[in-house]
Amino acid sequence: MLDFFGSIGHAIMAPLYYAVSFILVGFHRGLSALGLDPAGGWTWILSIIGLTLVVRTALIPLFVKQIKSSRNMQLIQPKVRELQKKYGHDREKLAQETMKLYKDSGTNPFASCLPILLQMPIFLALFRMLDQAARKGKAHGFMDTELAGQFRDAKFFGDIPVSGTLTGGVGGVVVVAAILVVAMTATTFMTQRQLMSKNMPADALSGPYAQQQKLLLYVLPVVFAVGGIAFPIGVLVYWTISNLWTMCQQFYVIRNNPAPGTPAAKAKEERDRHKAERHGLKTPAQVEEERLAAEAESKREEKAQARVQPQRQTKAQRNKKKR
Repeated sequence: MLDFFGSIGHAIMAPLYYAVSFILVGFHRGLSALGLDPAGGWTWILSIIGLTLVVRTALIPLFVKQIKSSRNMQLIQPKVRELQKKYGHDREKLAQETMKLYKDSGTNPFASCLPILLQMPIFLALFRMLDQAARKGKAHGFMDTELAGQFRDAKFFGDIPVSGTLTGGVGGVVVVAAILVVAMTATTFMTQRQLMSKNMPADALSGPYAQQQKLLLYVLPVVFAVGGIAFPIGVLVYWTISNLWTMCQQFYVIRNNPAPGTPAAKAKEERDRHKAERHGLKTPAQVEEERLAAEAESKREEKAQARVQPQRQTKAQRNKKKR
């Protein structure tokens, strides 16, 4: 029975092994062609970094969708709380109205998890491929037995194996692996903290969505810290670089396109104002304010004209017109 399920698992993972190993081996051969030692640890480290960059670049469209969905979730939280007050006694009706609100606002409550969910199979394939290459010299996909053996024996910083782990290593291996585990955990925490502290309006800091974000803030780093002690150094490099990419990408989006009503939005307005003052220009907020003021003035004039009644003419004036 276990062999049956193992065969099914291998069949599911096989395409991922080929995809991940194709990119990894492609970078390894390219770096080797540039003169790096094919069996050297830095060649494999740089190949893993190249794999990370390719994966994260492919996930950019999903990241944009994640940002839009997270923003919509933040902005509709007041409406969600209104529905909870109105239909709190009827769970079925509350669920229906909440889903309708999500649909009308174009919000997918699960979109914020898509990038990490799609990365997990890739991460698992890389972990199994490198772990089994390190332990058994086992081939997967385009990573044949020779390459698996090179990875197993590859070292950097003198005598630190790329395949080493925190639990199974000694000396320098433990130090490097520990640093990477701390870096992986810290970047996970900082990325989530950055989102909550800068790009969430005050109304969104309470309620179920806020509780979910707070849970991710503290649970994810703990999960990665506990799991990271068993990861090979190569896998730790992948996840740390991926976290750094996420943190920088998120910083760029929050800085340049923040959600309305957030500290990041106020900071952007302040930067725009200072920039406009330096160049003698008006900020987008000032232009919008003037536009709204002009519209309001136009509506007041229209109402004033509508209220003006034609003056009644006297009998003498009417007789004069008839002559």
